[in-house]
Amino acid sequence: MTHGHGHVDDAAVAEDVRRRMWAAVAICGVLVLVGLIVLWPSGGDDSLDPAGLDADPIAANVSSVEVVPCSFDPLLGCKNVELVPSEGDFEGQRLVMEQPITSTIESGDAIFVLIDQFDGTTIVTFYDFRRSTPLLILTLLFVTAIVLLGRWRGVGALAGLGMSLAIIIVFALPALLDGSNAVAVALVAAGAIAFVALFLAHGVNLATATALLSTLASLVLTGFLAWAFVAVSNFTGFADESVGFLDALGTSIDPRGLLLAGIVIGALGVLDDVTVTQVSAVWELDRAAPGTPFKELYNRGLRIGRDHISSTVNTLFLAYAGAALP
Repeated sequence: MTHGHGHVDDAAVAEDVRRRMWAAVAICGVLVLVGLIVLWPSGGDDSLDPAGLDADPIAANVSSVEVVPCSFDPLLGCKNVELVPSEGDFEGQRLVMEQPITSTIESGDAIFVLIDQFDGTTIVTFYDFRRSTPLLILTLLFVTAIVLLGRWRGVGALAGLGMSLAIIIVFALPALLDGSNAVAVALVAAGAIAFVALFLAHGVNLATATALLSTLASLVLTGFLAWAFVAVSNFTGFADESVGFLDALGTSIDPRGLLLAGIVIGALGVLDDVTVTQVSAVWELDRAAPGTPFKELYNRGLRIGRDHISSTVNTLFLAYAGAALP
C-alpha cells in the first residue's frame, strides 16, 4: 500500500528535501524502536494481575426471576435470579443469586457471573450481560462501511486500528504495570502507533511522512506542556475510585504519570486527524497552483488550520462530555 495518497506527487519535491525528510523519519523510527526495547515489560506471570485477583467471568443463562423478600432485610424486596452456568465447574447446575429490585435481569437473559465458594457456601455475583451477537453485528457493519467507502485506504485504516490496539495491549499496559515511567511509555507507544497507523492508512509517501513528523513533534510538545502544567497545578491523578483502587493494591503505578500518559495518548487521536488533513490540504493547494509563492501558500494553509482548530476544540469538548456522562 505504497500509494495511499494517489494525488501526491513526490517527484515534484526537491531531491535534497526528500532525503532530509526520510532521514528524519528514519531517525524517529530508530528512537521509537530503542524506546520499545528499553521499556519492553518483563512479562512476569502477574504483570496483568498485580494483586492476584484474576477471576474469569462464567457464561450462564437465566432460567427464572422471582421477586422475594431480601435476605438482609425481609421488609425490602429483591429479585431471586435462578441461573444455569454453561461452562466451568458448575456447568449445568442450578444456582441462585440475589439482585436489587431495580435489576434489569429477566428470564432468558444471557449473562456473565462470578462464582466463589466461602465456608462451603456458593456465592454467585452478577458480572455483566452477554452481548457478543449484537456487538459482532455492529462491528461487521462498521467494517463493511469503512471498506466500501474507503476501499484500500479503508482496509489500511482498519489494519492501523488493529495495530494500535495491539500496541496498547501488548506494550503500553504491561509496561505501565511493570513500573516503567508512564510518560516515556506513552510517548513511545504513541510514536509506534503513529508510524503504523499513518503509513498503513495513508501510504508511504512524503505527505504521510510530513504528517508523521508533525505528529511526533506535537506529541513531544504535548508531553512537555502536560508535564509542566500537571506539576504546577498539583494534579494528583486520582480522578476516580479506579485509580485509588490501584494505589490500595500497592502497585508501582504513579497516578500522576498515568494522567500524563492518558493526555499524551489522547492527544494522538486528535493529532492523527489534524496533521494528515492539514498536510493533504496544503499539498493540494500547491498541486493546484504549482507556482504559488511560499508565503501565500503558508497563509492559505494557516487559514485552513484556523478552521481546523475551531472545530477540533468543540470536537474535543463533546467527546470528553460524552465519555464523562456515565
